[in-house]
Amino acid sequence: MAEAVKKSRPEFRNIGIGQIAKYRLPLAGKVSILHRISGILLFLLLPFSLYLFEQSLTSEISFDTLKGFFSNIIVKLVVLVISWAFAFHFFAGLRFLLLDTHTAVSKEGGRNTATVVLVLSSLLTIAIALKIFGAF
Repeated sequence: MAEAVKKSRPEFRNIGIGQIAKYRLPLAGKVSILHRISGILLFLLLPFSLYLFEQSLTSEISFDTLKGFFSNIIVKLVVLVISWAFAFHFFAGLRFLLLDTHTAVSKEGGRNTATVVLVLSSLLTIAIALKIFGAF
């Protein structure tokens, strides 16, 4: 009787290249992919970040030179991207640690924690952007 009620639906397990643009990920899946992207960005921009840190600690003259370097809009945008990547990677990492403890593993919990990660990282990035661009 259960077999008669069961609908026969096509089952597609593999996604082709042409279907990628039409495929809709849930919010938790998007956060997972963005966590990987932010980790890659942090890794690739690590030499730039270490260079800035090294220049800020070398001497007062190099610190003043670095302050002039930070007046460039491109550098400010790169620092903002680094800040977003760090904030997002940090909060998403906490989310995945929470998931590892089998907390909020349900569909609703995954959506809620993904939303929290996006909101917290966005708010922190906006606050950092306001500071970098001189709003406060």
